[in-house]
Order: sequence, then structure tokens, then C-alpha cells
Amino acid sequence: MTFAQILGHDRQKDILRRAISSDRLAHAYLFEGPEGVGKRLVALALVRAVFCLEGTGCGNCSACRKVDHHNHPDLHLLEAEGTLIKIEQVRALQKELSYRPLEAPKKICLIDGAEKMNPAAGNALLKTLEEPSGEALLILLSAKPEKVLSTIRSRCQRLPFSRLPQQLLQQVLIERLEVDEVQGHILAALSEGSFKKAFGKDRDLYLEKRRSLLKAVTALSPGSILPLFELAEEIAEDKDRLGEILDILQAFYRDLLLHKHGRPESEMVNLDLADKIRRVAARASVPALLRKLEAIDASRHQLERNVNRQLAMEVLLLRLAA
Repeated sequence: MTFAQILGHDRQKDILRRAISSDRLAHAYLFEGPEGVGKRLVALALVRAVFCLEGTGCGNCSACRKVDHHNHPDLHLLEAEGTLIKIEQVRALQKELSYRPLEAPKKICLIDGAEKMNPAAGNALLKTLEEPSGEALLILLSAKPEKVLSTIRSRCQRLPFSRLPQQLLQQVLIERLEVDEVQGHILAALSEGSFKKAFGKDRDLYLEKRRSLLKAVTALSPGSILPLFELAEEIAEDKDRLGEILDILQAFYRDLLLHKHGRPESEMVNLDLADKIRRVAARASVPALLRKLEAIDASRHQLERNVNRQLAMEVLLLRLAA
């Protein structure tokens, strides 16, 4: 994919284009920003532009095709093995970077999820950043740059990426996924400007399972203990999408608050649940809704601290049912 084919991020693409044309690329970049907004696409477009035999990132030459298939001998991809990037991986990378490029003018390494480097790996990489080779370019990608060693951050040119505008993402989703305007609005709002979320495994969760989830949660009452525990168990089992489930709950209670304050429906996420929002909001007070939103935030923090998932969901549902 070329720079021109990537939606949004015009400022970042312009900075990189000018650096390439003036032969002033930094020896290391840190692309930082939310997950799934296009950092990796821009990084690979940069690799293409540098390696391209035509000098344009054309997509047709052998170098561009090798980049697209991740089998170019001068492109190295470094990702976590399990949950961490380990020192052995960094040392293997350093060995590769010590050799001259085989086909391209530079060797380029993409470190995806740079915050996952353990301290030993980060300190090992620091040596490469302190003594850069003129024939090597490192591109670090991170959704949590604050977790990357400060000494590494200071030795990279930092390029921040923002979420795509909701209206732009909604338009693209309607065109590419052939969904209607309401579905496009919901997907764009819940995926928070992330193509990865909108086009990936979360699509069914946001469009279909969201409705049944909200129906089950709003049907709970303080006395319905058995259904509450069963629902908590069901939610906890979907451990890979707990964050997205909390996003759905948060968006729903935010919609209730917006309705209570007389805001137009266009500002809400759940446009297809307008009747439910009116019914639930009619019997809820603003302080109660704020407490429910606080409960969702508390659950999010607990999950980040690796507490028992089912217990966290039971506590959350008890507070939402109150």
C-alpha cells in the first residue's frame, strides 16, 4: 500500500515523503498512537518507498511485492513472542543489522508493540540506537509509548498518530462493508477511529451481540442474583474482548446521560436503540447513571491489574443492576 492509498494521517505522510526526497530520514522513528489506526500501514508504505526500484513505492516492482509479502531480505519484523519481546530477539536483530543490505539501500526493522520489550531487550536495543549504522533504519510502533524506555524514546524521532475522524471512518465502512448508515455510525463510534476494530473480529460484537448484551444487562435487578452470576460468567469467558464489551456498556450509559440532558440523537452511539434509551433513561437519575459509568471505569482498572475476571464482572453487574 502506498502513502496515497492510506486514509488520513496526511501530516505524518508528508513528513516522511519530504524526509525521503531530501535523503534525510532519521535513523529511528517511534510511531505512537492508538491501536489499529494505521501506524503499521504507514510504516510499510515507508519501507516500500525506500526499497522501491522506481523510487515511488509503485507496488509493481519486485522490491514492492517482496515488502507486501514480508519476504524482502532487508526487511525485518520484530514482534512479541507470547507477551514480551525478549533480549534474544533483539540480539538476533542486531546481528542482522550488522550486515550490509542485500538488495535495498538500507536495512529496515519494524518493531511492532515496542512497549512489550522487557527491560533487558530494551537496554540491548539502546546500544543500537546509540551507535546507529548509516545503513539501518528502525521503526518502532507503539500504542503505549509511555511504557517504552525513556532513553529509547529520546533517541527516536517521535511521530504521533491520532484516531481517524468518525465521519471519515463511517463513510469508508458504509462503502467497503456495504452496511447501512446506522450500522456505519455504530461501528465507527465504537471502534473509536480504529480500522482494525471496525473491520476485524469486533464487527459482529458491535453490530449483533451488542443488542443482546444490553438487553440482558438492562433486564437485571438487584434480586436477580442467579441470572446476574450467569451473565457475569458468560462475559468473563470472552476474555479477549472484555475491553470492547466495557466500551459497549460505557457507550450505552453515556447515551442515557445525553438523552437525560436533551442532546440530539445524532450525538449518541446506539442509534438503533433509541426507544430502549428513552425507556431506560425515564427511570434512571443522572447521579445513578454517573455511578454506573464510574463502576465501568473501576472494572477496567481492575482488569488491567489482572484481578479475577469473573469476580470483576459480578461486582460490575451488581453495581449496574442497583
